[in-house]
Amino acid sequence: MTDTYIALDLETTGLNPSTDRILEIGAVKVICGKQAETYETLVNPGRKIERRIEELTGITDEMAAGGMDTRTAVTGLVEFCGDLPLLGHNIIFDYSFVKQNAVNLNLLFEKQGIDTLKIARALFPEMESRSLQALCAYYEIRPKMAHRAVFDALASMELYRRMREQFPESPEELFAPRPLNYKAKKQGPITPAQKGYLNDLLKYHKITLELSVDSLTKNEASRIIDGIISEHGRIQR
Repeated sequence: MTDTYIALDLETTGLNPSTDRILEIGAVKVICGKQAETYETLVNPGRKIERRIEELTGITDEMAAGGMDTRTAVTGLVEFCGDLPLLGHNIIFDYSFVKQNAVNLNLLFEKQGIDTLKIARALFPEMESRSLQALCAYYEIRPKMAHRAVFDALASMELYRRMREQFPESPEELFAPRPLNYKAKKQGPITPAQKGYLNDLLKYHKITLELSVDSLTKNEASRIIDGIISEHGRIQR
């Protein structure tokens, strides 16, 4: 059993690491099976949080506005993780968001991971749901709050321990870290020219964006500019 790792969970504004943003980070450093240190922060996504995400996580726009900027939060997480493997429930999802942001920031984040969802699928093939919440109910693990990053990370840590204890005869490789593979293409920030033109378009057409122009990537800015022109037309001088 691997007993030294980073239990990781993220809350995000959506499911696509290329277009959605990290909203909250919860990471727990586990050394020799014991919780040693935590890294947790809200992250300002630079955009309005959809109602469904707010209802799921309880994180409001006001809460997120007081969080770290993405650059600071992700840089801190990469440093916190060091060379340790990651552990989480469907860990590739969390890894993909961190990897995309790390690539954008020119940071190296190549990791091995332990996926408690894959372990549960192997151990409980007949279970109707193997969501983190369902498995926590099965093992009577009671997180303080569901769908909040650090508490879900702690729940995954405890779930890993419980499954390993219940199935000691299972192959060791089932519980061992494996390479995490996610290819992320670097997304450059919005250019000064794009920023100026987008702000001019917004002012000209009297449009209010529910996101921060400064937080946009180059590709996002292009899509928004093209969308405004398609719907409202170009600036007429």
